[in-house]
Amino acid sequence: MRSPSSARPSSGVGGGPAGGVGGDDDFAFYYSFFQDAASASPLALALDEAVAAMPNNRRRKRGGDAAAPNKDGRKRSIAKIITSLAALEAEGHADSAAASRRELALLESNADNKSHAIMEYYAKMEGSFDADADAEAAARSKRSRLSASAAAAAVVAGEEEAAATNAASPPRAVQGHHQRRLWVKDRSQAWWDRCNSPDFPDAEFRHAFRMGRETFEMICEALGSAVAKEDTMLRAAIPVRQRVAVCIWRLATGEPLRLVSKRFGLGISTCHKLVLEVCGAIKSVLMPRFLQWPDEAAAGRFKDGFERSFGVPGVIGAMYTTHIPIIAPKISVAAYFNRRHTERNQKTSYSITLQGVVGPDRAFTDVCIGWPGSMPDDQVLEKSMLHQRAAAGMMHDACLVGGASYPLMDWVLVPYTHQNLTWTQHAFNEKVGDIRNVAVDAFARLKTRWACLQKRTEVKLQDLPVVLGACCVLHNICEMRREELQPEAPFPLQDDPTTPDNPVRSETAKQDRDRIAHNLLHRGFAGTTFF
Repeated sequence: MRSPSSARPSSGVGGGPAGGVGGDDDFAFYYSFFQDAASASPLALALDEAVAAMPNNRRRKRGGDAAAPNKDGRKRSIAKIITSLAALEAEGHADSAAASRRELALLESNADNKSHAIMEYYAKMEGSFDADADAEAAARSKRSRLSASAAAAAVVAGEEEAAATNAASPPRAVQGHHQRRLWVKDRSQAWWDRCNSPDFPDAEFRHAFRMGRETFEMICEALGSAVAKEDTMLRAAIPVRQRVAVCIWRLATGEPLRLVSKRFGLGISTCHKLVLEVCGAIKSVLMPRFLQWPDEAAAGRFKDGFERSFGVPGVIGAMYTTHIPIIAPKISVAAYFNRRHTERNQKTSYSITLQGVVGPDRAFTDVCIGWPGSMPDDQVLEKSMLHQRAAAGMMHDACLVGGASYPLMDWVLVPYTHQNLTWTQHAFNEKVGDIRNVAVDAFARLKTRWACLQKRTEVKLQDLPVVLGACCVLHNICEMRREELQPEAPFPLQDDPTTPDNPVRSETAKQDRDRIAHNLLHRGFAGTTFF
C-alpha cells in the first residue's frame, strides 16, 4: 500500500517548507495517527481499507487557519469507523459463542439419549441370558434325573438277567467285580497275560523288564500301597503288577505310548498317567531307601574300596555329568540348546543335564537333574545340592573325583590339564581317569538298561526330573541285586567335555593333589601305561 506522502513532491505549493502544513504533511499526520490506532487494534485490515478509501486528490487549502477544522473532522470520522468495527466484532463474537453453546447442548443431549438406549438394550439382553440359563439348568437337571433312572433300571435289568442266566446254567466262578459296560473299549491284554503267567520263561521276562521276577515282585510289594486303586461299579481297577509293568516297560524300551497301549490293552492316556504315577511313587517311596548320601560308616567303606582298587586315599565317589535329549521346549529355548551336540551331529539338539555321584559298587549316591543343557559342568555343580552339602561340611573329610570339566577344589580332585606334564602328573592322571571311569561306566549302564534316556521322550519338561530320578533308583536296585545287563554291550556316551572358567580354585587343594601324585608314583601305585 503506497503512502500518501510518497505520491506527491515533498515541497509545498508556495515553494517553501511552510507550504506543506495544509497539504501533504497534514495528511501524513493523520495517516500516521491512523496507523498507530490500527496497529493497537485487531481490526488492522479493515482500518487499512478505510484509509485507502479516503480521497487522495482533494483540493489543497492554503493557510494554517483552514487546516484545523479538517483535522477535527477526520479524527471524528476515524473514531466512528473504529467504534462501528469494534461493535461488529463484538456482535460476531457473541453470535459465535451462542452457536457453540447450542452445539454443545445438542451433543450432550444426543450422548444422553444414546447412553440411555444402550443401557436399556443391555438390560434386555441380560434378562434374556438369565432366562436361557435357567431354562438350560432345568433341562440339564431333568436329563440327569432321566439318566440316573435309566442307569438304575439297566442295573436292575442286568442283575435280573444275570440271576436268570445263573439259575438256568451251571455255576460259574464268581467274579470279584462287575462286568465292564459296553462304553469301555475292548482291548486285548494277551501279551501281558502271557508275561504275567508263571509259565513265562525267566530269561524272556528279564530281557523284557531288565530285571528278574524276584526284583520285580519286591518293587510291586514296596509300591503296592502307593499305587493301588479300588474297584468301582463300572470297571475293575488296574492291578498293581500291571501298573508297575507298564512303567518299567516304558522306561526299559522307550517305546511310544501308542505301542505300550496296544501291548498292555490300556488307553494311551491311561498308560501315560500310569508311568508318571509309578515314577512319582518310586521317587517318594524307594529313593530314600536305595539312593542316599553315605553316612559316616558307609563313607569309610567307600574310602577303603577306592583306595584298595586305585591307591588314591580319601575318595568316596566318582562324579560325571551326562546330557538327556529332549524335544525343543516352548519357553527358554536358547537355554536348553546344546551347541556342542548340534555341531558334532549336524542336527539341532536340546537337552537337560543329569549329574551323578557313583560309589565303588556303581550305584548312585547323589543326583542333580534338570538344569538346561547349555550350562557347563562346573556351573551345574555349583547349583547342585552336592555343592551345598560340601559347603555345610558333610563330605566326611573326603573328596570326589571328576574329569577336567570340573574345577579343582578342596573336595573335588581332578586331573592335571596344563601342557608338558611330568611323569608323576601323567601317572596321577591315569589313576584319576580309572576312578572317573567308574562313574562313566555307571552312566553307560544306566542308559543301556533304560532306553528311554537314549532318545527324545514324549514326557513333558516339568515331569522329566521325576522320570529320570525313577530310572536312577531302579538302576541302583538292579545293581545292588546283581541283575545282569541286557544287552551286554553298554550304550556309548557322547558327552563333550567342557572347560571351567577357573580350573584351580584352591591352593590347598593344588598342594594336596601334588602330594597324592608324588605318593602314587613313589609307593608303586601308579600305572605303567605311560612308561
